[in-house]
Parts: sequence; C-alpha cells; structure tokens
Amino acid sequence: MTTQNNSIVKPKVWQVIGKTIAKNATSAEAMIQAGLDFEVMKRPNIHALPSGKNIISGNSFYTFRTDNEAILGDKVGTDYEVVQNTSAFEFFDSIVGNGNQIRYETCGALGYGSTVFITAKLPEYIKVGRNDLIDQYLFLTSTHDGLGSITIAFTPVRIWCSNTLNAALRNCSNCIKIRHTASAAEKLKGAHKMLGISNQLSVELEAIFNRWSRVRITDPQVKRLIQLALIPNKETYEKLKAGKDEELSSQYNNLVSSVFDYCMTADSQQESTTKSTLFGAYNAVTGYYQNVRNYRDDESKFKSILYGTGQDRSQVAFNLCTDFAKNGANALVLN
Repeated sequence: MTTQNNSIVKPKVWQVIGKTIAKNATSAEAMIQAGLDFEVMKRPNIHALPSGKNIISGNSFYTFRTDNEAILGDKVGTDYEVVQNTSAFEFFDSIVGNGNQIRYETCGALGYGSTVFITAKLPEYIKVGRNDLIDQYLFLTSTHDGLGSITIAFTPVRIWCSNTLNAALRNCSNCIKIRHTASAAEKLKGAHKMLGISNQLSVELEAIFNRWSRVRITDPQVKRLIQLALIPNKETYEKLKAGKDEELSSQYNNLVSSVFDYCMTADSQQESTTKSTLFGAYNAVTGYYQNVRNYRDDESKFKSILYGTGQDRSQVAFNLCTDFAKNGANALVLN
C-alpha cells in the first residue's frame, strides 16, 4: 500500500476536465467558452455523413457532431431523441443569476462530446460544526451516445477535501433524470423544481451531518463500516456474514485498508467534526474516491465519482451511517 501525502487535496474532478466559466455568463456563453456550441444529428445506419463517408452503426441509428463529424454513439435506438446542448442547458438560465447569486462555474465534455456537463454553484453553504463548510452545486449532464439520460443533480462538496457528498436521502432523491425521448424538451421546462429539491436537501443534510459529527464511533466500528460499504459481490458478503475474514480476497482487504488509512491519517479527517465521528467515517469513503484512488484517466474518475462505483459506494456508506446513527453497532451486523 502506497503512502499518501495527507496535506494534498485534489481539485474537483469537473474542474480538471471542464472549463471555468466567466462570471455572470449565460448557458449559451458558457457553452461557447467550453467549446460545446455544436449540434448533434441522428441518422440511420448505412448512411453517408455530409463529407461522403459511409457509416454502418452497430444498431438502428447513430449520432454525430455536425461540425467535425465525430461519431458520438453507434448504438442508438429508434425512440432516442437528440436534445441539443442549448436545449439541455438553457433551463438553468431561469435560476442562475436572476438576483439569486447562483453562478455557472464549470462547463465541459467527455470524449468528443458524447457526455456534456455544466455546474452551477449555489451561494449558501452547508455548515457542519463551527467552520466545516460544504459547497452546494447543481450539476447537469447530458449524453449523445444513446446510453444515458439528462440528469440534474444536487451535489454538495466538502471544501476541506473536495469530497462529493451527493447522496440521496431515503425520502428524497438528489436528482432528476429525463430520458432522451420526444417529451424531453417539455420535461426540461419543469426541471427548475430541482432548486426546490436542493433547498430541502440542504436543510436536511446540514441536520444529518451535524448529528453525525457528534456521534462517536470506534476504530474497529469504522473498519467494519468500510468493509460493508465496499462489498463487491455476494461471495464477499457471505464470507463477512459468516465471520470468515481470513478468506477475503487480498484485493478487497487492500482496498479496505487504504480507505481506513485515509480515515485515520488524512488532514481533513483530524477536524473535530470528523475525528472518531460518524461524519468522519462517511468522509473516509467519499474522500478515498476523490483524493486517494488511482484512475485510468480523469474521465474515469469523473464517471466513478458522479455516477459510477465511487458514487455507489458513497451511497452505501451514507445508508450505513444513517442506520448507525439510529441503531448503533447493530447497524453493522449482517443478518
């Protein structure tokens, strides 16, 4: 296991991939600054691009950029409807600016533009304890490859360590998803309700995180919580349930040790809100995926933290911490 520099806090992954947007920009201006002002077209397979190049897609249709003919998706179904970047982003303009101090911060794309995103920073903080602050973002992603939805998510980020804490509560989702169909444009008109959802989540998360910061948890309990949060398959689950820790894979054990080491040693874990607290245990998982884990590239990290393995593990950790706050060590027992 490699030793980490505990004082290093890596930037938010969308800041690495995306372009920082000028203050007071509209979504259209943000797209120009980030090079996302392109159009996408959908065509049936065995169809020539404007340049004359023939395309044979792996499904009924494919999508491509009209400016450079980059193929964005070759497995696009009949019902898939292209939603241009301008249409996906412009609903944000009704809440960004407009006297409420919400501002676009970053805009960018993955690959040749198969996934595009824009972030808007809300003016208020979630405050844990006296000075542990959490930034609040609205985060929109849209895909042109036929595989994903338009997603608008509330994404809190702990300033100390850039941890994304974008967990859904059991009584309230943290995102809205809109499929790329003929009704997408109409549904986007109502997506401004995400601001109301964010306000509700902000109040609830502040109460939850402050409560967790006062719940004490022992080191063995932290390790157990990490073990449960990182279970990769049913086989590992059954071994943990049976108490056969000696039969766990070395890969899984090394992962658990890395997260536990981050929990015990990282500077951001030594605050009064995190040291030996349930809030710290939750941050151990989120912080590992943001600041410690090695990824193939920045795009892989982006996908993992925002809607992949990192997000899934963080949600499990959030649920475990919720149960621990209510039931104590009993929440860490597999039935």
